[in-house]
Amino acid sequence: MGILARITSAGKSSGAKTNQSSLSAGGHGIDKEQVLAPTDPTVINPMNAGTWETVRSAAINDTPRYYTKVESDALKAYAAQKKQEARQAKRAYKSLQTLEQSDAQVHREHRKYIKEVANSELTKKRADASTARHLHTLRPAYAKLGFGLDRAENKAQQRIEELKAKVKEKY
Repeated sequence: MGILARITSAGKSSGAKTNQSSLSAGGHGIDKEQVLAPTDPTVINPMNAGTWETVRSAAINDTPRYYTKVESDALKAYAAQKKQEARQAKRAYKSLQTLEQSDAQVHREHRKYIKEVANSELTKKRADASTARHLHTLRPAYAKLGFGLDRAENKAQQRIEELKAKVKEKY
């Protein structure tokens, strides 16, 4: 396949993915949809803003009214209970935030590690390619050694045949 065909993707089957070529041809397996996919289907992001629900412990009282002592005492106890629950909710949300920050820190450090693994792999492959190139440069010298050995073997065999012929002449 020519360079123009490779650039324009001509000659490729319509079902083939363009990023499935080999690394040596500059291909990749990085799917941006997968890279940008949320870490959880319910995570908050621009595509999933979450719900806009809120907490409402008591119904809205949109008209003025009188309360009885029993209602007032019940509301006071309920308000105290909700105040305590609000304190606990604040503590819980702080803990959840800490968990999210810890998860994000681990995620970030893991990605740094992955980048280092990828960089190290490239360094190793560069060394392998360099070694392979060097070995290719040695091939003519090895071929020359092989030809020299073949020539020496032929000369030795020829000399042996000459000696055999001389021995046969004498006996």
